[in-house]
Amino acid sequence: MSDEKPGKKPLRSQAWFGRQDKMGFYYRSFLKNSGTPQDQFENKPVIGICNTWSELTPCNIHFRTIAEHVRLGVLEAGGYPLEFPVSSLGEVTMRPTAMLFRNLASMDVEEAIRAHPLDGVVLLMGCDKTTPALLMGAASADLPAIGVSGGPQLRGVYRGEIIGSGTNIISMSEQLRAGEIALDEFHEAEAGMNRSAGSCMTMGTASTMASMVEALGLGLPQNAAIPAADARRNLLARMAGRRIVDMVREDLKPSDILVREAFENAIRTLAAIGGSTNAVVHLLAIAGRVGVELTLADFDRLGHDVHCLVNLMPSGRFLMEDFYYAGGLPAVLKTLGEQGLLHRDALTVNGRTMWQNVKDAPCWNAEVITPFEAPFKPEAGIAILTGNLAPDGAVIKPSAASPELMRHTGRAVVFESVEEMHHAVNDEALDIDASCIMVLKNCGPKGYPGMAEVGNMPLPAKLLRAGVRDMIRISDARMSGTAYGTVVLHVAPEATAGGPLALVKNGDLITLDVPARSLHLHVSDEELAARRAAWTPPAPHTDRGYTKLYVDHVLQADRGADFDFLVGRSGSPVPRDNH
Repeated sequence: MSDEKPGKKPLRSQAWFGRQDKMGFYYRSFLKNSGTPQDQFENKPVIGICNTWSELTPCNIHFRTIAEHVRLGVLEAGGYPLEFPVSSLGEVTMRPTAMLFRNLASMDVEEAIRAHPLDGVVLLMGCDKTTPALLMGAASADLPAIGVSGGPQLRGVYRGEIIGSGTNIISMSEQLRAGEIALDEFHEAEAGMNRSAGSCMTMGTASTMASMVEALGLGLPQNAAIPAADARRNLLARMAGRRIVDMVREDLKPSDILVREAFENAIRTLAAIGGSTNAVVHLLAIAGRVGVELTLADFDRLGHDVHCLVNLMPSGRFLMEDFYYAGGLPAVLKTLGEQGLLHRDALTVNGRTMWQNVKDAPCWNAEVITPFEAPFKPEAGIAILTGNLAPDGAVIKPSAASPELMRHTGRAVVFESVEEMHHAVNDEALDIDASCIMVLKNCGPKGYPGMAEVGNMPLPAKLLRAGVRDMIRISDARMSGTAYGTVVLHVAPEATAGGPLALVKNGDLITLDVPARSLHLHVSDEELAARRAAWTPPAPHTDRGYTKLYVDHVLQADRGADFDFLVGRSGSPVPRDNH
């Protein structure tokens, strides 16, 4: 029996399984070794379950269970589920940075989808780089796809107090260096922080990107915030498994959803949740895969006057578990829609518009999700800076910064490498005070390589002991979405590529003026030209392998740090036979 109707697009998988010849025998017979009956091959949508489970990725350790719930949903809807692995990027274990491998994982996803007899795919993603990698790969392949995030961990608890992953790692490590807590206290907090499966329970990059999946329309409502340990996370996975079968029948693809209006919704949502600066790089890369002309200027234009409504660490005091109980992302999207800040007609994976999904969403806790009229932090969206120090732009997160430092001129204290910086911040002889501006070079896409999360430099130990808790820090690096402080990131072009950041010297004056969106180095053009003539690029990190490929082809941060040869999409044509 066939569920195909006259005039409907034939299932892609039938190019493998629908043939009554030698190759049809070949493709079907080997899959029958798992006990698959013949009727599974007869015009049933074949759904790939793209799984980033790995014991080396603790945030994704529960994905075997989530995959089983997706599988049940696919079977219930009349599909044929086939699970497959792709590269799993664990931020907490990978060196030099998981970001180095985001583009590689995206290639793995894209090519796996295209090479196999799949009609649609469910993307299982959690730890932060797995989300953009899977979205980028699926967008380039452009088969029907739906995202299922793994969900955040339960709240961390230490001595009766709530602690958040990443955010309190940073604060407590500073307390330890300042002599305010003992090592046994440090270890006690360490044991109480990560109490369940799931990703960071702060509004770090993982939670931000899970929110972006929902705001873009690629995930079901409440994808962002249901805790990993909550049974409703498994229910969402099951419903996604059901829905992808219908998406195949409707031929609803990422290119139908990822239009410009979807990205504008995501940018405003990013501002409203106080999300990670890393989302800027990832959204730029995803947009590049679908041909949407997104620029850094769009983030400032669309997001700068959007209030931060969500009171979560690192900008606030609550955690993702609280966010879900308060109403989750649908409550935020409803508020944006009521203020005219949402493209209400944007299509989502469940076949409904964004507004149809969220117009009745309740808010159960106005402390966690604040009203637009009384926001947690007004006009605190991502700010994009330009100037002679960042000709192609730089990024700062005002909601996590110190208001008194948003306009400041200070003396540069320069570190040529991350190793030099780590040594110097513990040097009592370092010539630095709280008014200085710390500048870190050679940590961008090419320079680290991979643009590691080292931009929120630790403050000098002697200043920590004096009570200093924030200083302006500028680099071509990223920082964890769980981090905080007055930190200027993603300076483009990066130092290693010859950007003006490479030319900064100790003692130069730098002015940060966030209200004016300016980052200015007080050095004349003539002096900068002389310095450039004397500048020598750093030696390459390697002359072989993937790292060489990365350094040779990675674009700058203002273009999403994707590979130049991956921009755009190739779709999913059926490849030649393999025998």
